[in-house]
Amino acid sequence: MASQTILVTGAAGFLGSHLCDTLLAEGHHVIGVDNLSTGNRANLNHLSGEPRFRFIEQDITKAFDPGKVDYVFNLASPASPVDYTRLGIETLHVGSSGTFNTLDVARKYNAGYLHASTSECYGDPEVHPQVETYWGNVNPIGPRSVYDEAKRFSEAAVMAYHRYYGVNTHLVRIFNTYGPRLQANDGRVISNFMIQALQGEPLTIYGDGSQTRSFCYVSDLIEGIVRLSRSDEHLPVNIGNPIEWTILECAHEVLAVTGSKSEIVRKPLPQDDPTRRRPDITRAKTLLGWEPKVPLREGLERSLEYFKASTK
Repeated sequence: MASQTILVTGAAGFLGSHLCDTLLAEGHHVIGVDNLSTGNRANLNHLSGEPRFRFIEQDITKAFDPGKVDYVFNLASPASPVDYTRLGIETLHVGSSGTFNTLDVARKYNAGYLHASTSECYGDPEVHPQVETYWGNVNPIGPRSVYDEAKRFSEAAVMAYHRYYGVNTHLVRIFNTYGPRLQANDGRVISNFMIQALQGEPLTIYGDGSQTRSFCYVSDLIEGIVRLSRSDEHLPVNIGNPIEWTILECAHEVLAVTGSKSEIVRKPLPQDDPTRRRPDITRAKTLLGWEPKVPLREGLERSLEYFKASTK
């Protein structure tokens, strides 16, 4: 496809930086925006000599104009429990005013728009696996609500701009994703286990370890996002790996990949922690011809050197 100028918010984050790499590899010009509240500038250091990449340190909750762009990918938001617990008010702002500001950029320049939503919109689901038509089981006032409800509101805003203003919007609901550049201290399953195993510390399991997650390797996730951005679909689409793992099974995979002799310890389950999480990806398969390719063991092996470096 012809070269475009593409805005990526949250560009210094885990997914944002990988998306920038993919778009640049396709020959596009990329404007990366991040306020670095949770993003890491080091994730973009390898692009310092790239003439088609420009970085702007910017808080998207304040109105901004990056100049004419052809497409907007809005990935800006604290995403890990550690970060959105620490930055609860900021998370609500970025999901509301930040989403409006990025939508206004897309509207001004008649640009395409993709918003990164989340499987957390389903809460602790009573429907399994989760289909996009499920409205969710979310506690609107619980400790996770600053993230869950920010994302649910942002989906409403995106659909409103599509319906009222005709903006060419897309919504991806992202399920658990891992790989290089995932924050080592972000409090999520893979990063916790990898760092604990590599440091010889006990692997911490909350509850009895029977709760499930589905883990998608980052390259698969980015491919799905890019395909969705070029589709004619405006309603939410799940992108994630439909293979379900218990937390205990995941811990044993990490121990096998790292060669660690760490023991496994159990702690109480946090409030509102989802007990089961697995995407139904029928729509992604049908609409996008997409499904993940990288199995968990291979993805952990690909991530090993990054996590080793993170422990030094």
